[in-house]
Amino acid sequence: MAGIPLHTVTNQPPPLAGYDLFTADRALVEAVERHTPDALLDEVRGELSALGRAGGSAQVQEWATQANEQPPRLRSHDRYGHRIDEVEFHPAWHRLLGKGVSAGLTGAWTRPAGHVRRAAGFLLWTQVEAGTCCPLSMTHAAVPALRADPALAAVWEPRLTSTVYDQELRPAADKPGALFGMGMTEKQGGSDVRANTTLARPLAEEGAYALAGHKWFCSAPMSDGFLVLAQAPGGLTCFLVPRVLDDGTRNVFLLQRLKDKLGNRSNASAEVEFDGTWARRVGEEGRGVRTIMGMVAATRLDCALGSAGLMRQAVAQAVHHCGHREAFGGPLVDKPLMRNVLADLALESEAATALSMRLAAAYDDGGERERAFLRLAVPAAKYWIAKRCAPVVVEAAECLGGNGYVEESGLPRLVRESPLNSVWEGAGNVQALDALRALRREPAALDACLTEIGQAHGADHRLDRAVKDLFTELADLEGVEGRARRLVERLALVLQGSLLVRHAPPEVADAFCASRLGGDHGGTFGTLPGGLDLAPVVERARPVA
Repeated sequence: MAGIPLHTVTNQPPPLAGYDLFTADRALVEAVERHTPDALLDEVRGELSALGRAGGSAQVQEWATQANEQPPRLRSHDRYGHRIDEVEFHPAWHRLLGKGVSAGLTGAWTRPAGHVRRAAGFLLWTQVEAGTCCPLSMTHAAVPALRADPALAAVWEPRLTSTVYDQELRPAADKPGALFGMGMTEKQGGSDVRANTTLARPLAEEGAYALAGHKWFCSAPMSDGFLVLAQAPGGLTCFLVPRVLDDGTRNVFLLQRLKDKLGNRSNASAEVEFDGTWARRVGEEGRGVRTIMGMVAATRLDCALGSAGLMRQAVAQAVHHCGHREAFGGPLVDKPLMRNVLADLALESEAATALSMRLAAAYDDGGERERAFLRLAVPAAKYWIAKRCAPVVVEAAECLGGNGYVEESGLPRLVRESPLNSVWEGAGNVQALDALRALRREPAALDACLTEIGQAHGADHRLDRAVKDLFTELADLEGVEGRARRLVERLALVLQGSLLVRHAPPEVADAFCASRLGGDHGGTFGTLPGGLDLAPVVERARPVA
């Protein structure tokens, strides 16, 4: 009808942009303050706030959208028919990846408090665009594996830990910064890497080999170098495959196709073939799994951090929407049932952040007890936090109603991303079995975890009872493989409960222990028991005042 405004927009939340991802995340700020030496705290807070402001800006959010809407393309040949095997990315991808590199997200090994500051930054950058975090993670994690060969480490480590992003394919010696990928998985073996069939033939040059074979998943195929596993005469061995040889010629690195993935679409994952590909041995022949496990352990922690970041962004979007959206006479966030849902989601997010950052701090400490702690706590945390990510993100999307199902909201991208970290670097069963292996073979690992948990003894009766139940589970390891997931889940929950009881506000610790450890929790989110003070839990998760 004439005179009636048909498209006046009301009761829609403003965009969640123009804010600082770091300072808005109270749980992360407190974890950084808890694990950073006082002398470095101002520097680290300033660094993370700068990254948080960049990540929360409308410009960077637009780059993330562009990188996903225009995913990478394989260019196998140039216009003249020469094989070039390159991956072409949208410029937004390079801007995002460059910011991640310049923020030090590959430089944890060479900086004071490097792992805590880098872990916090990685958690922040995952919220912007998780696809770029794959090459950042691979590059960061390659360092401990390369240190098995000091000569290789001397060449590559300064470039891998550099804050300079150089996307050109050139010899490593000519580059101020470099990125790394990884190729372990083959189609016939999957997680069983000892079934790999890629062969490595020794060459006349000391430590040099020619590789022949196929990798079913190669992470970050546009990188400057790759750690791969292949069968040498002495058994399964770790190798470094440079993308460009010292004389400037391209190594034989045949990109057969890029994977068409559910999520993580801005990032390239490829099938590659080696056909006389030059490689340098890393570590001893026959000890490839042991050599590369330093890389795997670091990337597993990144899976936990990445899942924590996805959860945080999903919860922030849900709380932001419900704080501005009104229905049935008032803001959604004030409705008791919605508050229960949001608080439940916030608990999961905060617990994931607390445990992930505690593991990063253990890397910085580097002592014997902390190394033992990481041996068991990393697979347990990776297993549980990655498992919780998908249901948290899906529930958060539901908080936006139909808006959360629309691509423009950003939630569908988070939903597609949310299952990935459960699969990467060993799926759930692999993590549970690895934790079980540590329990059986490395008693110091369990002692370190129990010492960590024991610091909260007597602070909450539900936590104490859960620890007692865990002891009961541990006392009977007969036929334990079939219940390994149950055991690892309990370990992760009591680790999270211990951290929250010691460090989180009382309302957060009380709600977590009542629901996750006290047994008074339903089968989905929004089923927290009555009598809890949930308003402070939700307010703590609000991204913008």
